Amino acid sequence: MIRIGLVGEIGAGKTFVGSLFGYPVFNADKEIKKIYRKNKKCFLKLRKTFPKHIKTFPINKSEIKQILNKKNIKIISKITHPYVSLALKKFQKKNQRKKNIILDIPLLIENKLYKKSDILIYVKSKKKIIHKRLKKRGAYNKKILNILNAQQLDKNKKKKLCHFVVYNYFGKNSILRQVKQIKTKIND
Repeated sequence: MIRIGLVGEIGAGKTFVGSLFGYPVFNADKEIKKIYRKNKKCFLKLRKTFPKHIKTFPINKSEIKQILNKKNIKIISKITHPYVSLALKKFQKKNQRKKNIILDIPLLIENKLYKKSDILIYVKSKKKIIHKRLKKRGAYNKKILNILNAQQLDKNKKKKLCHFVVYNYFGKNSILRQVKQIKTKIND
């Protein structure tokens, strides 16, 4: 099985690009949402760590946003990442007979979740387009974006680790052409 990891800035369109490959996709952001909704053990650990802020189950994302800062994001990650890793293992086991899978994991490189054999694709988009996308989906909070961006490796260092770059600012047809070219090179 070939693992294809998508990396890039927040809001660059990694999820959209991943959906165009036609392969099974592991989306870490969706897994986190699922964990917040369904995982009582995670809730209890977060509530124990942040008793003044984490009060309701399922976990309300606004409670998490209230406590986000550089220190707390590391603590939250330390609590949630084992559950995400477990979900990733289950996903890989379920799809072990597939030729290719997509890993849509925002901190794939930073959390050392990638393997040397993985194919890494950097999804590049213009800042203006990223901000427009984030505002459209209601995820634009400059303070939170700065905290999340601080967790990411420098984009130029990240790009150097990647095998391919997808330019996500020319429209769906352009992206489909790029994806098709990458799929051809990967499957040769």
